[in-house]
Amino acid sequence: MQYLITVFEKFAEFKLITIAILGVLVVGCTAIVLLKRQQKIHKDNTRMIVYGGLCIALSFVLSYIRLYHWPQGGSVTPASMLPMFFFAAAFGPIAGITAGIAYGFLQLIQDPYVVHWAQLFLDYPLAFGAMGLAGVYGKNLAIGSLIGGFGRFLMHFISGVIFFGSYAPEGMNVLWYSLTVNGLIIGADLLICIIVSLLPAFNVTINRIRRTSMI
Repeated sequence: MQYLITVFEKFAEFKLITIAILGVLVVGCTAIVLLKRQQKIHKDNTRMIVYGGLCIALSFVLSYIRLYHWPQGGSVTPASMLPMFFFAAAFGPIAGITAGIAYGFLQLIQDPYVVHWAQLFLDYPLAFGAMGLAGVYGKNLAIGSLIGGFGRFLMHFISGVIFFGSYAPEGMNVLWYSLTVNGLIIGADLLICIIVSLLPAFNVTINRIRRTSMI
């Protein structure tokens, strides 16, 4: 029971503005679907906006389910990056990067940790936007996820070297410190995403959706 409380306790920290934004995403997507049925919105644009809004909301909610919390910060989540990887794979890297940037600003609004304006851009819009690189290889979700995950890791790695090197233990190389910390945090989540994307039933479903949502 105590473990379950720990897994979901971050939800208690949701700000009213965050809840409002998530509500707008869900309600907005529902409204767009209704307008689509009335043929008032272009079909492809409707599909992209709806998937984008829902994937951002789903990724955000999953990111606050902590299966394990690393002592140095960061958590292992239940494939919280996967919805963003899927969206990028379905609609391409430009749409994926755009949605990732929006997702990054949502994370910034909810839980900001800023020591410098450049670090803000590296750790939020650039890092989360880089997940959209999964769309570079949309034919294979697992490979696309690896590309997008590495893009996010690279942004956090650079930020760690420049702005958080002082946290490295005495005598430890700053590059190695940032590599190990960000590698563990991003790598664990990415591994879960790749494993889930390889499950036969899941992959069949996601391929079916991709075929009907390519633009």
